[in-house]
Amino acid sequence: MRLLVLGAGGTGGYFGGRLAQSGADVTFLVRPARAALLRERGLRIRSPLGDADLAVAAVTAAELAALPPFDLVLLSCKAYDLGSAMDVLGATGPDTAILPILNGLLHYEALDVRFGSARVLGGLCFISATLGADGEVLHMGRPASITFGLREGNADTGALASLAAACAHAGVDHLVAPDIARAQWIKFSFLAALAAGTCLMRGSVGAIVATEGGAAFMATLHEECLAVAAAEGQPVPEDEARSARDQLVRASSPVTASMLRDLEAGRPVEALQIVGDMVHRAHRAGLPVPLLEAAWSHLQVYEAQQQR
Repeated sequence: MRLLVLGAGGTGGYFGGRLAQSGADVTFLVRPARAALLRERGLRIRSPLGDADLAVAAVTAAELAALPPFDLVLLSCKAYDLGSAMDVLGATGPDTAILPILNGLLHYEALDVRFGSARVLGGLCFISATLGADGEVLHMGRPASITFGLREGNADTGALASLAAACAHAGVDHLVAPDIARAQWIKFSFLAALAAGTCLMRGSVGAIVATEGGAAFMATLHEECLAVAAAEGQPVPEDEARSARDQLVRASSPVTASMLRDLEAGRPVEALQIVGDMVHRAHRAGLPVPLLEAAWSHLQVYEAQQQR
């Protein structure tokens, strides 16, 4: 299988790097400056699961059309870069499957319209990773897993089976989900609550829970998200909801959303794609979500300030 990984940041760099490390045919599609750095220094991963320094193939958008077709694109850009990413993917050919592992669900509508729903597979990942000052991939904490499956209307070309085999060979924690929509809503409902809570309060789960009313605040945020999931026809199973709730109210937990780290660093954030989309879905369903609305307003103020 020929795999094209769009993006070599924390997420794409880690998963694509681990696959390349095992001998998989992986090419990274990146901006010119990142391509130059990868060609000069290679891809460097620093992780509690093992460090790696790899020579990898890297191409830019201008070079993509000259390459043979790829079987699968692993789309790992930030959600707010989706528009430019789709413009580049137009050069991949009509038979290349696309597997997005972006946060949220809002990107599927745009991808389906642009490329056809038969080509756009379902995916998500769990990882805390970013780029270091010298361009190295910094994997923080031990969890690093990827989940994928066929969406309704997908053509089963065998690409996901090939990806699963490659992940197994590379030792990458992965799951082929029989119901990818359910898996996506389990993550989306948790992530939206985590991002809304930690960004609004500018602190970790543990710091929030340590305050008077903090645990109830996080639990209520999660309840709002679970209600939206149910209204969308994807109720989160009780055991999954309980597991997520335990993480959201865990005393002394250092966990924050990556959105908070981006916000504190003054970078763009996936506000619309995570918290905003959850609020908009709630409004369409006629659901009251006052805590999510407060977080969404807070994030909009931040984004307006960044644009000045």
